Amino acid sequence: MTVIFWDVSAGTKYYGEDIGKTVDVYAAAFPDMHRELYELYVLDDQNTVVVELSLNGTHKGPLQFSSGVIEPTGKKIEVPCCDVFKIENGRIKSFHCYSAGTILLGQLGIF
Repeated sequence: MTVIFWDVSAGTKYYGEDIGKTVDVYAAAFPDMHRELYELYVLDDQNTVVVELSLNGTHKGPLQFSSGVIEPTGKKIEVPCCDVFKIENGRIKSFHCYSAGTILLGQLGIF
């Protein structure tokens, strides 16, 4: 089974070992990155788990996007996010991350 991670706001899909790349990118940019979980929904009849959360941290390192790099701003972020996990045979088949990219960029002072 091929596992897929779709970073919806970035428009990028990751497969296999590449799934961890986004963790590395955000850990470099936000070394104190942590998540605050708000709600967890389990839809047994659809083999789906939905998590509402926020991504929190301080921008202390370069943030790499496909369009370029945002140098550290020192600003704190609290970005709303919703993750949707599809389960197959007791394992994660896909993970779609819907983070609010425009809020992230606004909090960093990009616009």
